[in-house]
Amino acid sequence: MSKLNSKLKKIFLKGYVDPGEHLPSMRELAQDLSVSVITTKRAYEDLEKDGFVFTIRGKGTFVKEQDSSILKEKQFIVIESLAKSISKEAKTIGMSLSELQDILAMIYEEDEE
Repeated sequence: MSKLNSKLKKIFLKGYVDPGEHLPSMRELAQDLSVSVITTKRAYEDLEKDGFVFTIRGKGTFVKEQDSSILKEKQFIVIESLAKSISKEAKTIGMSLSELQDILAMIYEEDEE
C-alpha cells in the first residue's frame, strides 16, 4: 500500500469526508500533492477496490457510504496480519516480546504527536 493510499484511507476512516462527497480529479490531487497522476490513479483504483469510493464515468470519484463496524473489522484484519509478520521477524532475530512491545509503544506514541 502506498503512502498516499494510507493517508487517504486514514482520512476516510476518521470521517473527515462525507458519503457522496466529490473527490478532486486525479490530476488536481496529483498537482496539489506534487505526485504523479499515475500515483493518484493507483490510489483511487485501490480505494475503489477496497470499497471506499465509487467512480461515475464522466462525473468523477465520490466517497462511498461506509458501515463503520465493517470498516473497523477490515482494519483489524489488516493490523492482525501485519502484527503476525512483525512477530515472526522479531522471533527470527531473537527479539523478546518486551522489546517488541517497547518499540510498538514508542511508535504508537510518536504517531499521536
